[in-house]
Amino acid sequence: MIASILPTYNRAPLAFVKGAGSWLETADGSRYLDMGAGIAVNALGHANPELTAALTEQAGKLWHVSNLYQIPEQQKLADLLVEHTFADTVFFTNSGTEACELAVKMARKYWYDKGEDRTEIVTFEGAFHGRSSAAIAAAGSEKMVKGFGPLLPGFTHVKWADHEGLRAAVTDKTAAVLIEPVQGEGGIRPVPDQCLKGLRDLCDETGALLIFDEVQCGVGRTGKLFAHEWAGVTPDIMMVAKGIGGGFPIGAVLATEDAASGMVAGTHGSTYGGNPLGCAVGAKVMEIVADPAFLDAVNAKAGFLRQKLEGLVAAHPDVFESVRGQGLMLGLKCKIAPADVVKAAYAQNLLTVPAADNVLRLLPALNISEADMAEAVTRLDAAATQLENAKA
Repeated sequence: MIASILPTYNRAPLAFVKGAGSWLETADGSRYLDMGAGIAVNALGHANPELTAALTEQAGKLWHVSNLYQIPEQQKLADLLVEHTFADTVFFTNSGTEACELAVKMARKYWYDKGEDRTEIVTFEGAFHGRSSAAIAAAGSEKMVKGFGPLLPGFTHVKWADHEGLRAAVTDKTAAVLIEPVQGEGGIRPVPDQCLKGLRDLCDETGALLIFDEVQCGVGRTGKLFAHEWAGVTPDIMMVAKGIGGGFPIGAVLATEDAASGMVAGTHGSTYGGNPLGCAVGAKVMEIVADPAFLDAVNAKAGFLRQKLEGLVAAHPDVFESVRGQGLMLGLKCKIAPADVVKAAYAQNLLTVPAADNVLRLLPALNISEADMAEAVTRLDAAATQLENAKA
């Protein structure tokens, strides 16, 4: 008999009833140190008082009116995003998946309005852009697409770090190139700065639009407001979600005026997208995370955590191979199945997230304390020791 919740997740036997900062608590009072942050969503921790106040204040005034009307909270958040990024305009969604759908539509409509037959979108091996039909077609992996055909056509997949393959794939039929500056689900794989610069140059040379998926790596996660800033380049279109709402479901597509030129009235819409609740929380997140002092603190925390993790790798060479990533988007390359490390960490009341390429993800709240990071590494050390003893 099927469960009342569609069984598409292999859920851990854990349920949490409340949280504070980087800690979660079960009904029996057991406390867990959260190094996953809801998969990079709870950027400012659980039950953050400033976000709670913003949400509560807005909830007492207005929840929803629809995009048939002006929404002041939406305007405030859009203005903040335009002020702090390359973008001239923003469309609000409810998720990263919805942001992917619009990014694809926007790129294709751009060329349609110019009268050019450019519909192909180039993507990369190991990518994850969501679970919708367009998003799984963009990723193209067997795990994502098997059984869901026929797939949305028009995507060309290039192997990771295959520069010659990329150049060959971008033709006069290419509408856009879509890439995560740091792959999340693909195993915490940062794209080197010189490669992002080369990709920007290639798109400029061929006219293709450049789309960055910063759903997981954006909003302060890497120590810059957005990860592409490290390379000193900008996209034409960018997908944002996860951290922008600090736990409240909200996403966005940011674009230049030129890239967005085809999206006129009637070409796209959303019933819930940009609702007052989500935008009130998102504006407060932006006010906090965009502060240079906050980003400096993220980089300091990242250096501290990475040093601790390097020591962990050295202490457990049969379990861990290396540390990878940027900012507080770090991965431990494992020599065993990362799912086994995740399970062993549960026994230490520690929450982590597995990824592809045998990687264990560490995506803590951006305001996590050094004490909590040190405690997390201590618990990972205990988990690794447990795994070693079980193997002996």
